[in-house]
Amino acid sequence: MGDLVVTRSRSRSYAAVCAVVASVFLVVSCASGGGEGEGAGARPSPSAPGGSRTTNEASEKKLTEQAQAALAAVHSGELVEAGVERVNDGIHTEPTLVEGRTYRLDVVCFGTGSAQLTFVPASAGTKTTVPCDQSVVRQRITMRERVHIDVDGAKGSTGMIAWQMDAI
Repeated sequence: MGDLVVTRSRSRSYAAVCAVVASVFLVVSCASGGGEGEGAGARPSPSAPGGSRTTNEASEKKLTEQAQAALAAVHSGELVEAGVERVNDGIHTEPTLVEGRTYRLDVVCFGTGSAQLTFVPASAGTKTTVPCDQSVVRQRITMRERVHIDVDGAKGSTGMIAWQMDAI
């Protein structure tokens, strides 16, 4: 009988929580229904945000394919690591490399603006600007210690940036 009381108590608690959540949802829904400049029956166009998102996704997909094709054209050696990111997200990686081996890092950006390629430690490679003009930037890295690679987009830059690291 003690278990029955606990179960009842829990179901009352769940019912109370559900009622509060439903009330909050109702208040938020009603409060967000109209804003400045909107008429009583005005509704935002559902196709605008969805269409814009679809356009961005298609554009990103096309830029990604182009960037990957550019890197495939210059690929040689044993692939160690590769990827594609939005320019504004950047690349931040710490690849697993073998000490004493030589590697080649190829970076390409398709879009507008530029990005900055940096290494930690700085002696691992040369700080370089990567223009978003579809040209491949190449760096030779001789591994002496663990290396961290960053490619950060300049303010206002857009598009996709791809990289691949090959052991040579």
